[in-house]
Amino acid sequence: MDQHFPLSVPTVFAAFAATAARHPSCAFLSVLPETAKVYAIEPGDISYQTAQAGIMRLQQAYHQAGFGFGHRVGLLLENRPAFFLHWFALNGLGVSVVPINPDLRASELEYLISHSEIVAALALPSRHADLQAAALAKSITLPLFGPDEAPPVLAGPPPRSGQPDINSECALLYTSGTTGQPKGCVLPNEYFLYAGHWYAHIGGLIEMQAGCERMLTPLPIFHMNAMAYSAMAMVMTGGCLIALDRFHPRSWWDSVRESKATIVHYLGVMPSMLIGAPDSAQDKAHSVRFGFGAGVDQGLHVPFEERFGFPLIEAWAMTETGAGAVVVASNEPRHRGTRCFGKPSNELEVRIVAEDGSEAATDAPGELLVRHAGPDPRYGFFRAYLKDEEATQQAWEGGWFHTGDVVRHGADGSLHFIDRKKNVIRRSGENISAVEVEGVLLQHKAVKSVAVAPVADPVRGDEVFACVVLDGAYQADETLAADIVGWCLSRLAYYKAPGYVGFVSMVPLTSTQKIQRGSLKDLVAGVIGTAACFDTRAMKKRGTH
Repeated sequence: MDQHFPLSVPTVFAAFAATAARHPSCAFLSVLPETAKVYAIEPGDISYQTAQAGIMRLQQAYHQAGFGFGHRVGLLLENRPAFFLHWFALNGLGVSVVPINPDLRASELEYLISHSEIVAALALPSRHADLQAAALAKSITLPLFGPDEAPPVLAGPPPRSGQPDINSECALLYTSGTTGQPKGCVLPNEYFLYAGHWYAHIGGLIEMQAGCERMLTPLPIFHMNAMAYSAMAMVMTGGCLIALDRFHPRSWWDSVRESKATIVHYLGVMPSMLIGAPDSAQDKAHSVRFGFGAGVDQGLHVPFEERFGFPLIEAWAMTETGAGAVVVASNEPRHRGTRCFGKPSNELEVRIVAEDGSEAATDAPGELLVRHAGPDPRYGFFRAYLKDEEATQQAWEGGWFHTGDVVRHGADGSLHFIDRKKNVIRRSGENISAVEVEGVLLQHKAVKSVAVAPVADPVRGDEVFACVVLDGAYQADETLAADIVGWCLSRLAYYKAPGYVGFVSMVPLTSTQKIQRGSLKDLVAGVIGTAACFDTRAMKKRGTH
């Protein structure tokens, strides 16, 4: 691969239009009957030609309604195919999309609507009331419309002058950080075009064939993995994307076979669930050549591949890095079972820095610092954190992007993941900011102080553990623990709520009254399993309000 993709098209919309011209009859999207039933939409394949015609109709409607260059529009459509048609239509006009996680609740929606300054939101009718309430709480007038409705005529502000190009904002994706509220990552067209090009051309064990691939993903399309890698790789190769509404362990292999998938995307929790099912004569009856993902359990990596007959290709990237700094174990040796995620390519420069700032020795842990090789170290990366120049500069301190992930260098140059330096809890592929959860917990009338930390979970990776100091008027018991978690569920996405509530006498603090994060592990270990700890995981269910 060249160090810089020769960008022959300026936007995501232009890339799709070019592929639709080359592969008009090829399937772009496929909706399986199971997904169609969940969403009450038609099953079957949608060709590039059909999708392009729909995109152009939508684009004309948006243009007539006053949408244009410089606007942002929220999209809350779950994993429906309409997401892609509206995204590409808006992109052609220079409108940036702000994908909205359907699990977000009042507090999160209020922040996103206010911070992103979206001019309208395209959302499922069932969520209009939630969005309207969140907008009103911030004294914002937010036009809302559904996927089957014409976009409302905008009252203002007017579009900017000019035409969208490779550097124009394509999407604004929010990612949890360590400072409380999620950060909005400004992602240009370059980000998505390069990610698709990288995946389509990196080769090795994940080599793709033009017009032939069928990629099955159960991952949320409002995250960078499905938007930047899955969707754009299919656009770049004339392939077909099959997006499930979510991961269904019991019907997964039926979906794999019915979809004729050649590629599947996974999170580490998925192999753990799938390998627990009884052996079947159908285990290798599929067309999958490889799985692409991260976080497979070390002890299950080899057994899974041997049982199901295809490699699980581990990779590393972040929303901020895109394909500007991605590492993938797409060539042998992959060092299966060691948390290896490959060797850096010649497009990527890497440093592993010990706590004292020195270069970490071979096999010694250190923070991973990355940048793109060549004259532009930020090529393929996010442009900035919206409205947070200080955080952007901190992330790029010294000319390197500081990932916050602790890794080690193997003797052969391979990289192995160790842990997260950032105070982020990673549960089933979702990044959860401890500070954000603490902020909501502190609003509960019974909570005097609180600290949130990860605790190991055999299925989800991490689970959220809340160490709660109660106001003196309240008694620690199971009912109160459930009430506190119920409060969180009404304000935050279900996965962010505590899976455990441990009542403690005090939270360890520094001399400046900040939580001593390093001491929380011992505190949690001393509380979990005791009478002061209550398991609330059963309350955490998708769709919980």
